[in-house]
Amino acid sequence: MISWFHAQSLRHTGHTASHPPGAMVHAFLIHTLRAPHAEDSGLCRVLYSCVFGAESSPDDPRPHGAERDRLLRKEQILAVARQAETMCRLQQQASGRPAADLQPQPSDEPVPLHEAPRGAFRLAAGDPFREPRTAVWLGVLSFGFALVLDAHENLLLAENTLRLLARLLLDHLRLLTPGTNLLLRADRIEGILTRFLPHGQLLFLNDQFVQSLEKEFSAALPR
Repeated sequence: MISWFHAQSLRHTGHTASHPPGAMVHAFLIHTLRAPHAEDSGLCRVLYSCVFGAESSPDDPRPHGAERDRLLRKEQILAVARQAETMCRLQQQASGRPAADLQPQPSDEPVPLHEAPRGAFRLAAGDPFREPRTAVWLGVLSFGFALVLDAHENLLLAENTLRLLARLLLDHLRLLTPGTNLLLRADRIEGILTRFLPHGQLLFLNDQFVQSLEKEFSAALPR
C-alpha cells in the first residue's frame, strides 16, 4: 500500500502539487452546478482546484512563465468542470428529478451520496490536455466534484475515492451550509487531500484506515 504520511502539505487554492512518477490523478476540482431545467443565469464556476503536476507543450520553444502556466491550468480545469456540469444536468433531466431537489435542505441529515448523479467521460488528446485523460464526476446538490485521471486508470477505485472525498468535504467543511466560503477553508480541503489523495495517488483504503485518517485530520483542526 502506498504510504500516505509522506504527502507534502498543499498550500493554496488553484495550486500545483508535486507529481512523482506513477501518480494516477492529475487534478481534483470542486465546481458549481445549476438546476437541470434552469435558464443559463450564470456560467459554471470552479470553486477550488488542485493540479498534481502541470503540462507544458513540447512543440513550443518559448519558456513557460508562471503566469502562462497558471492560465493554461485554469483553462484546462474549467473545460473539465463545464463538461462535468453538462453531463450532470443531462443525467438529472433524464431522471426527471425536480429542480428543488438540488437545493440544500434544512435537515442536518447526511446527503445519500450513493443516490447522487455520477459518471465518467473521456478527454481526447489535445482537448484540453496534451495526453488523453478520463474524468470521473459526482454531483451533490449545487456542488460538482471531479477527478482527472490517466486514461487507463481504475475507474471503480477513482469513483470510490471521489465519493469518499465528497463525503469528507461535506462533513468537515459543511459545504451545504448557506454562506460557506471555500476560499476561507482551503487549508481544510488541502488537509483532506494530503491524507486521502497524497501526491495524486489513488489509495486502497479499508474502513478502519479511513476512520484512523479522519480522526487524525479532525485532531489537527484548529480549536
